[in-house]
Amino acid sequence: MTGQASERPHTLTLENGLPPKPTFSDDEMTRRCTALRAEMATLDIGVAVLTSMHCVNYFADFVYTAFGRNYGCVITQERLSTISANIDGGQPWRQTFGHDNLVYTDWHKDNFFVAVKQLVGSAKRVGIESDHLTLQNHVKLQQALPGVELVDLSGKAMQLRMRKSVEELALIREGARICDLGGAAVADALAVDVPEFEIAMQSNRAMIREIAKSFPHTEIMDTWTWLQSGVNTDGAHNPLTTRRVQKGDILSLNTFAMISGYYQALERTLFLGSCDPRSLSLWEINCEVHQRGLELIAPGIRCCDIAENLNAIYEKNGLLEYRTFGYGHSFGTLSHYYGREAGLELREDVDTVLEPGMVVSMEPMIMMPEGTAGAGGYREHDILIIGEKGAENITGFPFGPEHNIIPC
Repeated sequence: MTGQASERPHTLTLENGLPPKPTFSDDEMTRRCTALRAEMATLDIGVAVLTSMHCVNYFADFVYTAFGRNYGCVITQERLSTISANIDGGQPWRQTFGHDNLVYTDWHKDNFFVAVKQLVGSAKRVGIESDHLTLQNHVKLQQALPGVELVDLSGKAMQLRMRKSVEELALIREGARICDLGGAAVADALAVDVPEFEIAMQSNRAMIREIAKSFPHTEIMDTWTWLQSGVNTDGAHNPLTTRRVQKGDILSLNTFAMISGYYQALERTLFLGSCDPRSLSLWEINCEVHQRGLELIAPGIRCCDIAENLNAIYEKNGLLEYRTFGYGHSFGTLSHYYGREAGLELREDVDTVLEPGMVVSMEPMIMMPEGTAGAGGYREHDILIIGEKGAENITGFPFGPEHNIIPC
């Protein structure tokens, strides 16, 4: 290291500009931190070092962009501070709840861990996210904090995120509404010989403009659409292609409105112009599963029991082997590249009991391989908020053949 570099700071503070209106109220953010601090106290943990995008966003209202760098949120009983890279300037400080942010520089190797040590202080038990830290970073963290016991907090944090507040539910409702607008834009743009990506662009414009109108204080990032056609419908997360849609194609409409790191989604099976008899039969069976799933979601029901009940419909129709994943998942601060509340998925191996305040999707899917009658992926997706006596479906876009054979 040159003498000039060695004299440069490892960390610094950068309070630049004026903070925008936050996503949630101070009371809401304090509620979240208080709940985590209670868990920390129970486990005799003095400090929590959170490193995942979803936990940093949930507790600090800051969505970081990693680009290969480390970020974090350090929480004690008295303080919350985010750790960010100098490349991001004052934006992390402006976004962080409470505006306590420590910046690490690139002048020395592993300055992120210098910043962590600076904030952890003398604590002897430190909470971490074991499901997020890489093996390499776990070793580096232990080296930066010699003699400190690292305790996994990821499960406790996930449990807190699974139960939504009134403010979160209000945001999620808006996000679902905006996804419906994106879906309508897809239906309007569909036409023979138009590429998948061109159709998706129309939806993105509609959703982003509505987010900007409804949430003028938020950052605009990560909203996207997948319009899959033909063989590209076989996977739920297949990216856009340049394929041009054709009459008779099976289509998967997928719109995702991202608001301050919060994910909402609409997914529908469509056909362009016409639907052959075998495809129609498969589609109707999948819609039967979807409708039954909507009816089953309620407080007091176990996730695994919903899955087993819906399996029976597929099995009766000889289609169980073509089911490709579970029947739904939780919502909140997550995205296609970060975050997941695995404890709230509608699968046979999840015995979580649904509670008021939880938010889940119902999204059955079957996939028939190329070369078979009715080839393609069939998938519907609604968002439901669990209430005291039932569930509220906040997705408005219709599903099924009577609505979604799009004229061409």
